[in-house]
Amino acid sequence: MSERAAPFYCPYCGDEDLRPSEEGHGAWECRSCSRAFRLKFLGLLAPGASAPSPATDGGTS
Repeated sequence: MSERAAPFYCPYCGDEDLRPSEEGHGAWECRSCSRAFRLKFLGLLAPGASAPSPATDGGTS
């Protein structure tokens, strides 16, 4: 079994000074910008599935 993947960069400032947070599973702290955030894996997409394009999502544009 492999270890869980860790984020390489802060999603807010882009810095690499990240530490696991004591807030629980998937929680991280950025020491550079003093922000805390949580990551969550939602699942895999079905083969061939992609986000709908603006022309086919029922919009009026």
